[in-house]
Amino acid sequence: MNETNHSRVTEFVLLGLSNSQELQPFLFVIFSLLYLAILLGNFLIILTVTSDSHLHTPMYFLLANLSFVDICVASFATPKMIADFLVEQKTISFDACLAQIFFVHLFTGSEMVLLVSMAYDRYVAICKPLHYMTIMSRRVCIILVLISWLVGFIHTTSQLAFTINLPFCGPNQVDSFFCDLPLVTKLACIDTYVVSLLIVADSGFLSMSSFLLLVVSYTVILITVRKRSSASMAKARSTLTAHITVVTLFFGPCIFIYVWPFSSYSVDKVLAVFYTIFTPILNPIIYTLRNKEVKAAMLKLKSRYLKSGQVSAAIRNVLFLETK
Repeated sequence: MNETNHSRVTEFVLLGLSNSQELQPFLFVIFSLLYLAILLGNFLIILTVTSDSHLHTPMYFLLANLSFVDICVASFATPKMIADFLVEQKTISFDACLAQIFFVHLFTGSEMVLLVSMAYDRYVAICKPLHYMTIMSRRVCIILVLISWLVGFIHTTSQLAFTINLPFCGPNQVDSFFCDLPLVTKLACIDTYVVSLLIVADSGFLSMSSFLLLVVSYTVILITVRKRSSASMAKARSTLTAHITVVTLFFGPCIFIYVWPFSSYSVDKVLAVFYTIFTPILNPIIYTLRNKEVKAAMLKLKSRYLKSGQVSAAIRNVLFLETK
């Protein structure tokens, strides 16, 4: 009995989104399409920003990096979840489970800081327009992106430190579609009350401090915009609306899951789907629908590739006629 109690868990069972076997094929199709849309939408933004010289500005540089992080956020667990819809026993190895915990906190932590950097960029652009290009130089933008990844790495390392040495010797069912840290720690063989508090405090500090910085930044920006009434400020309002929408969509579920301790597992599951699937798919839609420059650049990109396709087709036709 003593040996059984101290035998180490080598894998976890993910209960997934639904226990209904009839729903699995339907969910497989839906989430496969959503994941494909995430990849295409965010890669399109990255391609558009890198290929159009008019978009080589600090704001779009940070936007392209946000699209890259969104791809990462969607990819750490979604392919596994989609594959699990086709199997009855949804298992994940202990090491793979730790890897999911590592990557979810790395990517979400980085995205939080990146959103703060984007708010700072808008603050400088609207409140200090004459010094914008001096303050937001290419070097500063790269440093801001590197800081976001560094903070994400420090955050995930501290979170993983709470978990990696916990003894798992009994129950191994995780009531989610990926290894969510609060759910995994509850399966440990020891009392994890203190560990759970430390996890919530760590995630809560990063989430709330980032969110408060964003609230302060956008409040100052909105006050500045309100005082000025010009065409440029109308454009700024449109950009701000997109930024604030993205911030709300991302931080809402994260704060609810990690800061509010009384949410049920079913609610956590829905919110986890929201920030891993729906936020990465909504970000490209929000930024492109409300941004004329991005839409214009996408149209140019489309016409360029269509023309190149027409040229290559014409060359093929000529070669075919010559050989004939």
